[in-house]
Amino acid sequence: MAVYVLQVATGLAGDAVTAVLQDYLYNALLLAGAGFCLWRVAAVREERLPWLVMGLGIVAWTGADIFWTAAYAEDPNAPYPSISDGLWLVYYPAACLTLALLVRSRMKRARGSLWLDGLIGALATAAVACAVAYGPVVHAGGAGGLSPAVATSLAYPIGDLLLLGLVVAIFGLAGWRPGRAWIVLGLGLALSAVADGIYLVQTAEGTYTDGTLVDTLWPASSLLVGLAAWQPASMRSSSKEESVRAVIVPFVCGLVAVVILAYDHFTRVNGVTLVLAASTLLLVLVRTALIFAENRRVLAHSRGEARTDPLTGLGNRRSLMDDLDEQLPLATLDAPCALVLFDLDGFKEYNDAFGHPAGDGLLARLGARLADSVHGHGQAYRLGGDEFCVVLHPGVAGVEPLTAACVAALSEQGEGFEVTTSHGAVVSPQEVISPTAALQLADRRMYARKGGRGMSAGRQSRDVLLRTLSERQPDLHAHLRDTADLALAVGRELRMDPEELDNLARAAELHDVGKIAIPDTILQKSGPLDETEWGFMRRHTIIGERILLAAPALRPVARIVRSTHEHWDGAGYPDGLSGQAIPLGARVVAVCDAFDAMTTDRPYRSRIENPQALAELRRCAGSQFDPQVVAALVRMFEREQAAPGAGRPVRDATAA
Repeated sequence: MAVYVLQVATGLAGDAVTAVLQDYLYNALLLAGAGFCLWRVAAVREERLPWLVMGLGIVAWTGADIFWTAAYAEDPNAPYPSISDGLWLVYYPAACLTLALLVRSRMKRARGSLWLDGLIGALATAAVACAVAYGPVVHAGGAGGLSPAVATSLAYPIGDLLLLGLVVAIFGLAGWRPGRAWIVLGLGLALSAVADGIYLVQTAEGTYTDGTLVDTLWPASSLLVGLAAWQPASMRSSSKEESVRAVIVPFVCGLVAVVILAYDHFTRVNGVTLVLAASTLLLVLVRTALIFAENRRVLAHSRGEARTDPLTGLGNRRSLMDDLDEQLPLATLDAPCALVLFDLDGFKEYNDAFGHPAGDGLLARLGARLADSVHGHGQAYRLGGDEFCVVLHPGVAGVEPLTAACVAALSEQGEGFEVTTSHGAVVSPQEVISPTAALQLADRRMYARKGGRGMSAGRQSRDVLLRTLSERQPDLHAHLRDTADLALAVGRELRMDPEELDNLARAAELHDVGKIAIPDTILQKSGPLDETEWGFMRRHTIIGERILLAAPALRPVARIVRSTHEHWDGAGYPDGLSGQAIPLGARVVAVCDAFDAMTTDRPYRSRIENPQALAELRRCAGSQFDPQVVAALVRMFEREQAAPGAGRPVRDATAA
């Protein structure tokens, strides 16, 4: 191709060489483009049909050139149309079919707005091309009409306009980011259209000659089409949000149409161009209306999402406040408005036992039942976490029946769990008239009611186990209580969150619950244990885990209890865990358990003072104990040394 362009441009080798290149190399380059397409059909399974059609179309194009050269090149009276014209024109339906098949293969779904963008671009492109090329041809025909040569030649720019329009439409479908394959293919088709347009105008004006740079555009077009066959078959998804270029392109096309219509007032353009420009402008107006409607839908959707809880589909806190601002001022003694807040009881234990996905499913079920229970009487909301709310218009029946229905809707029980709800209600205008005051009063009443409820299932299970330990071994119960005090203080020093502190306190109190199954002769032995006795002792963490797993609310605690005798270096039991693989709560309990054991009298040895115990913990940090946990315990005692009587931190019953 480079040799052909260089010779045509410079004529260095003479006219004879140029003529030979025009007859042979020109057709060889056309066939090369077809060869690339057909080679791709043979080598790659995907998209064989479109490239087969394109390859055969280029072969027909090349055959037309060869036949023209052989039969009509020297004939001054060559027929129009001829057999060559028929073969040349095969290329256009073949190319159109190829584009249609590629779009079907590479773009499964496209928004209607993108189809419209592509059509706008296609019409604008056709209008410009028609104004530049079609007008001079018609003018050249004169009053006597078009000559047969020019009339035959009109079929080519019409085909080129169709192809260019399809390419631009496809670019629009891709959101004007079509990818390399479409760009190369579009460039190839555009070169052919440019060459046909120049040839058409020069033929109409009688200035066309063979062997110019115009002739190099057709083989270049064929080669680019063949190259496009081997580009990655990618096309950007049309489901992305509209970008700036998707707005700019219709604007530019509309501006082009306006310029053409304005130009017609000064210099008349042909009727086809006017129709294309007017159609472009009309579609731009339709596209503008669609953009406005689509933006309104997006805005409405965004507002809906901002006011809706994504898990339950109920209104969220923002929706609640907006509705209260609107409804409370309208409430009267005859038509009151009630606000009822709900907070689930037992939901944390349910989450701990069955996991967060199950917890989310429970919240969704309860939210749906709550909405059904107030249907026709008010609106339900989820404020976050396990907090719900309803705004009611109770009527003559009063608030109590509707509140009872809501309480029933927000309750669920099953094997190993029970979820209930506490609530607080307030009525406007009898008690409050502002949304803020209504929420505050309802919140206080809800938590007052919650405080009067019985203990949770987890707390009850813990108390039963601690009472059992106390009855069997009073000293062991005291050790567990002291260990829990110390563990809570260390947990706070390590900045553990409230949920972790709660599980840590339970695990510290229950970490030796498995010793219920260990014989008293082993537990109270004053001398060292033999290997068999140690085997019994090492099983107590597994037994403790098994006991705690029987209570769903204590399952997170069971995992900690199992690992309380693991060592930082992996030498502990029962699983040989090491380092960060040991739960943090278990590492804290291990350090606090050891400290309490060293500073308490035991049947087999006497207690030691706090400084000696801390020194022993430091010595074993990095082997038996987590160094960071030991450091936290040491820091805590160092801060309290100056305080009178501060032998160990004071127990915080509320945190436990």
